[in-house]
Amino acid sequence: MQFLSIIRINENTARQPDQRLMNDMGKLMEEMTKAGILVDTAGLRPTAEGARLKLSRGKISQTDGPFTEAKEVIGGYAIIEAPSMDDHGDGWEIDCEIRQMVRHPDTSAA
Repeated sequence: MQFLSIIRINENTARQPDQRLMNDMGKLMEEMTKAGILVDTAGLRPTAEGARLKLSRGKISQTDGPFTEAKEVIGGYAIIEAPSMDDHGDGWEIDCEIRQMVRHPDTSAA
């Protein structure tokens, strides 16, 4: 099973991680990658550089960032391969949401 871990941050108060935390995270990600647990991970650029798209009644509207009304934003993600949601580890103190991914079969080759 694959799980998407969505890391939430408060963009207005979040501090940049110090070098020790970055080193520890790098080691953990390397170990998880070698073990076949960590499939992919990335941080996201600030909302000031992003946009939100909305489709309503066939029309697309765009709102450019930053999104000051948002208390929390998605700061990064990780895709994790694990036998169940219970096998997620406890190495970090972060606020994240973990959701099982649903992969749809590729029907284009039919």
